[in-house]
Amino acid sequence: MSHARQHGRDRSPTPPYPPGIGRLRSPRTRACAHWVAETPALPVLILCIIVSIDMAAGTGRIWLPLLATGPALAAATSRPRGVLGVGALAFVLGAGIAFRHNMDLTHLAVVLAALVTVTLAGTLASALRARRERVLAAVRSVAETAQHALLQPVPETVGPFQVAVRYSAAAAEARIGGDLYALIPTPYGVRMIVGDVRGKGLPAVGTAALVLGVFREAAYDEPDLLDVVSRIERSLARNLGGDDFVTAVVAGCPEPGRLEMVNCGHAPPLLIHGAEVTAVETDHPAPPLGLRALSGETPRLQVVPFGDGDQLLLHTDGVTEARDADRMFYPLTEGLTRHLSDEPARTLAALHQDLLDHVGGRLHDDAALLLLRKPAAAQAAAPAGVRPLTDADGATAA
Repeated sequence: MSHARQHGRDRSPTPPYPPGIGRLRSPRTRACAHWVAETPALPVLILCIIVSIDMAAGTGRIWLPLLATGPALAAATSRPRGVLGVGALAFVLGAGIAFRHNMDLTHLAVVLAALVTVTLAGTLASALRARRERVLAAVRSVAETAQHALLQPVPETVGPFQVAVRYSAAAAEARIGGDLYALIPTPYGVRMIVGDVRGKGLPAVGTAALVLGVFREAAYDEPDLLDVVSRIERSLARNLGGDDFVTAVVAGCPEPGRLEMVNCGHAPPLLIHGAEVTAVETDHPAPPLGLRALSGETPRLQVVPFGDGDQLLLHTDGVTEARDADRMFYPLTEGLTRHLSDEPARTLAALHQDLLDHVGGRLHDDAALLLLRKPAAAQAAAPAGVRPLTDADGATAA
């Protein structure tokens, strides 16, 4: 064989082995080492304990059936190869215990047949579990891609404002739900929306995508914020069923010091002035988006002052309706006051963690938080990087 061919052969790819196994020369030795590496430690430890008890007590007939717990436990935690390894070890140990105590062949055959059956069943269960895990990983990857397309990352500065977003889907495996948010600069100032779609699952995601698509287009086209809301209402009226609707707050800052809001059946935003947190209640409640034709009520524009240092928190009811073990709602106003700072990202990070601590680590409804802050002139003049942030759950945060 030529030197070039030998060199090419040496550089051929090798199968992925655990660390250290690839250095073994013999293929049979590598295969055995790979088998040992995949054998789970806990089931093997249980088998060793059973054998130790038998050697100490000398009652092999009693302890022999417990060897089946080894491959059964391995099926829940290991790959098929590891289950087979534990089952083979249990088979050998069972035969050794039986011969040590001169067990009759009929009883031995029954026990060993049970070990083989449990091992084969566990191998099949392990293979099916591994397949489900691969499918779940693929679905989760698609859901994350869909979330980034639907709920686009928000930079930490938009126009003259500092912004932060926190989003958590109740379906943690999917990482996407029916809550929605968007914040975009337009010719008419920065405009934003936070909403909550009735229902869950894919229908809610589809409705959220529809609302966000219409909002992003109308926010650029319509000078009047009420016309933006009307565009969304008309689109939902054509596409939603009679029982479907979306609660939302649409807001905009057309000029310095002026904040416009339209509340369509949504939780009131929280306005922060200094250390004071106030709920912005509307004097003329409007129906949720998609239900205007049924109620006959039309939304009205609400104007509030929004000066330097002021902040506005938009949120969904997944935050305020989150309950602890005693069924007490999360006190959002108190939590916001406790964690308030001049950095929206830091404020929402602490607030979100406080919310998770309140519910015990897992939210049972989708939850969205959007915090807008108007920095003082000196702060606004300071250079700031614009980069999207991501929280520990994989949700977009700025």
